[in-house]
Amino acid sequence: MAKNVSKLPEQQQLEAAFEQFNAVSDQLIGAYRQLEGQVAVLNLQLDEANNALRQQVEANASLAERLGMLLEALPAGVIELSDEGRVVSENPTAIQMLGRHVLGEAWGDVLPLLQPTELAQSYRLENGCHLTLQYKDLPGSGGKIALLHDVTRLNQLSGELARQEKLAAMGSMAASLAHQLRTPLSTALLYAANLKKTDLKEEDRNRFIDKILTRLKALEGLIQNMLGFVRGQVMECEPLDLAIVLDDLHAVFLPQCQARNIEFVCATVPPSAITVMGDRKALLGAMTNLLENALFFSPEGSRIELAISQADGMVCLQVLDAGPGIAQAEQARLFEPFYTTRSGGTGLGLAIVKKVAEELGGHVDCRNRPQGGARFDFFLPLSQ
Repeated sequence: MAKNVSKLPEQQQLEAAFEQFNAVSDQLIGAYRQLEGQVAVLNLQLDEANNALRQQVEANASLAERLGMLLEALPAGVIELSDEGRVVSENPTAIQMLGRHVLGEAWGDVLPLLQPTELAQSYRLENGCHLTLQYKDLPGSGGKIALLHDVTRLNQLSGELARQEKLAAMGSMAASLAHQLRTPLSTALLYAANLKKTDLKEEDRNRFIDKILTRLKALEGLIQNMLGFVRGQVMECEPLDLAIVLDDLHAVFLPQCQARNIEFVCATVPPSAITVMGDRKALLGAMTNLLENALFFSPEGSRIELAISQADGMVCLQVLDAGPGIAQAEQARLFEPFYTTRSGGTGLGLAIVKKVAEELGGHVDCRNRPQGGARFDFFLPLSQ
């Protein structure tokens, strides 16, 4: 009896252990089932991610194929450069433009094939093809894309357009020249016809001869101006002492102003104080044209000034008059050949002034003065 009593606690402990084991087993089974559920969810998410990734890969492959086809058909040359400056890809158009494959070469070794022209980013190949070269950076890889555009046809069309414009300008110039020649020539012919009269008095004959000579001299001056405009006035640029140029202009122009009762104020500078680059004869001729133009429009008793200013390595010779000024519509055309607002003018004087200024490395412009009259500015580079 005592033996059965002693075994009772051990049986209870065993039963308690089994109950605890069963409870833990139930917990493990629950955890396992929960883990199976999570694994199933993760597998589902993984499948979805794989499907999305597969679709993305297929889309990227399709895009790469389309981009490849686009590069194949692109009329521009496309060359991809690595960050070290080597060619890592090229399209057929680039191969055709350059005349050979450049894949794997250093771009610096390829550039000598492109001969620079006078235009920015424009190059010429040995085969006569004209290209433009532009670069686009690739931030992701650190490299860049070189884009080649064939502009040979565009250059040909531009040249043809320039030739057509030149021919049109020559036609307009010829028509204007014929009109300018016709008036004095017709007048000379009319006076010459009068010389055939047998009853013409000697003083009338001499008067007609003088008028014929005047018309012929006008024709000669027009032709000389025309030749000077076409051939160019500037022969050779050299340093000129502006003080001497001003003295010459003062000596030549002062008597003409005095004959018209017009005051002439000419600026003076110390000898060798200002030296400009120019052709002395051409410069004197251009400035005389400006002064004579001012004299034509200046009323009697007024004043003409020849002033000087300097700025930014240029010297400006300013011709100022007190005439009627320049109409706004005329300012843009004033320096065109054969365009004139003067009665009896040839329209070449100011055109020659503009041509001389440009050939000497300067320019000329005009404007109205606030107090009335016109102002012409003739710019020349200072001698360095």
